[in-house]
Amino acid sequence: MKPSSEAEQSTLNQLEKTQLGWLALALTPGMGPTRIWRAMERLCSAEKVLEATLTELECAGMPASAAQFVFDGRARTAAVEEMKRVTEAGVTLLTPDNEAYPERLKEIYDPPAVLWVRGNIELLRRPGIAVVGTRQPTPYGAGMAELLARDLAQRRLVILSGMARGVDTAAHKGALDAGGKTVAVWGTGIDVIYPKENKRLAEQIVETGSTIVSEYPMGTFPAPQNFPIRNRILSGMSVGVLVIEAAEYSGTRITARLATDQNRDVYAVPGNVTNKNAWGPNTLIKQGAKLTATWEDVWEDLPSQIRLQLEDELAAARSDESKTPGTASLFNDQPLTEHEQKVFNRLRHDEATQLDELIEHLEQELGSSEIFAALFELELSGKVRQLPGKNYVRAF
Repeated sequence: MKPSSEAEQSTLNQLEKTQLGWLALALTPGMGPTRIWRAMERLCSAEKVLEATLTELECAGMPASAAQFVFDGRARTAAVEEMKRVTEAGVTLLTPDNEAYPERLKEIYDPPAVLWVRGNIELLRRPGIAVVGTRQPTPYGAGMAELLARDLAQRRLVILSGMARGVDTAAHKGALDAGGKTVAVWGTGIDVIYPKENKRLAEQIVETGSTIVSEYPMGTFPAPQNFPIRNRILSGMSVGVLVIEAAEYSGTRITARLATDQNRDVYAVPGNVTNKNAWGPNTLIKQGAKLTATWEDVWEDLPSQIRLQLEDELAAARSDESKTPGTASLFNDQPLTEHEQKVFNRLRHDEATQLDELIEHLEQELGSSEIFAALFELELSGKVRQLPGKNYVRAF
């Protein structure tokens, strides 16, 4: 849609100049977020970046090589080329001057100068919980990540995570399974899926109205140093960080520390003390993190204004559902048979039960074929989920 007046065209051009200025600095070698913000403060506006003299750029705190890169016009060229790639890929660029830029992220020490976004940009400003943890979780850890993400997403909290293997992936899937929203914060360019096996998950995130975001230009490969840096975005956009299984020295511990520095709440799911991945959350609990076993532990700790906002939204959604003919509750289904009830009673939602253990507990009441049949029916009805290694958990 073309601007209807010269004034609107002028406003559009101004916005483009502002965005180009931020992008030019983000693409300038040697200019990290802290230096970019310092330069912007001294130059007073983003559009002046590409018009400043070499002396003005150096006085703004830019290293000599970076100032020369901008003054020579190389930064502008790089920014224009990146904007072309972004437009062709259907990606949105957000800079701090844009009203869609997440307000919570502006509160941290070193907010990203530019965000590359694919999907629903409105989610970046909604209340959310970051769910983080090890890339090699136990069945218990993966199950808890998916369960808590699903329960919180059902209550309209956005689930943020890094889409890494393990806990991150489980958290995103839990949110999507609940019909909720999730934000994946990448440590690569927004066109570089990592790990590759999460290609379908990335597609589902965008298809279902959720969001992928990165502070790295398109084409950025998965360099190891990028991932700890991006963790400040995870904690910065959230109202709290939930830790599920993490070793003593891990990126998850970095995220938890960043959350504390950013004055965000930290939650932790306690783990088995004999498991090395329980060291992280158990230590955090000793240091004051909120022990978390169910979604209520997070919910009751939310700031009152956020909780009231979400409760109002939930009430409105339920009211709309009740007015829709034929709407049925998720739980208004057929009662369990006697065999199914016995099997279901032996399972927990917060801890996986191995098949052999289940058979051993029920051997006086049911045969193995009856247990298999009951598990099959429970899985079909969505009441039970099978995890790797023939482990079973309640789905709700």
